[in-house]
Amino acid sequence: MAEVTSSNPSPSLRSLEARQLVLSYNSTPAIRDLNFIVPPGKMTALVGANGCGKSTLLRGLARLLKPSGGTVYLDGTAIFKQPSKTVAQQLGILPQHPSAPEGLTVRELVSQGRYPYQNWWQARSREDESKIESALALCRMSELAERPLDSLSGGQRQRAWIAMALAQDTEILLLDEPTTFLDLAHQVEVLDLLSELHDSQERTIVMVLHDLNLACRYADCLVAIQNGQIYTQGPPEQVMTAEMVRDVFGLECCIVPDPVVGTPMCIPLSRRGRVQANRHP
Repeated sequence: MAEVTSSNPSPSLRSLEARQLVLSYNSTPAIRDLNFIVPPGKMTALVGANGCGKSTLLRGLARLLKPSGGTVYLDGTAIFKQPSKTVAQQLGILPQHPSAPEGLTVRELVSQGRYPYQNWWQARSREDESKIESALALCRMSELAERPLDSLSGGQRQRAWIAMALAQDTEILLLDEPTTFLDLAHQVEVLDLLSELHDSQERTIVMVLHDLNLACRYADCLVAIQNGQIYTQGPPEQVMTAEMVRDVFGLECCIVPDPVVGTPMCIPLSRRGRVQANRHP
């Protein structure tokens, strides 16, 4: 299917765009000639089969992986031509498997989000302290601020890492599989938090998600990736079709309205389900 890009970003919000982007590992392209404008002020979910290039694209957008072709532009300027500190003040990323030194407290972790604004000879400013306290409060981690990170539950740890990203105070936030290895309750808890932050602060959020139904519930825009290229993108109601799931995931399914919120919901069909569906059209 032809690649589609979003409309021009609002001039009041920071822009992030990939043009003819090629990202490779050991000379093997994982992302090929990809054009993508991140929808400003929206929650966007990258979806696709394992190995399709979702996380690679996120790393390229965050300047963690240097392109072998094409360019990523942050606010209209090539991202690799901008100072690291400047980029870190505008764009934050939470990787898929973040790690921290043993014994680090939640407050110490969240404080690391202020590093792009500090110099080695300066102590934290009042603004730094304010941003740290605000991030802890927004993520409902204030009461756990002095607890060691490794003593928390999976959902609490993920909220602590998100608080660190919020303390960085960037308008654009990239999250690589923020719900991985979390049970369903904690997945909903983390996505509720991100949705609240988006609604209250108009942050631009791009996240890699595996659960299609949660992606449809929470994202304003779905970007379906297939073999290192964008298969299609747009509102969940347009993107989440049986044809897309068949082509991108190799899975037969039925798409029905979510009984709670009305967004598209994917019902996978096993071989047995397909036989029964054929018997009762």
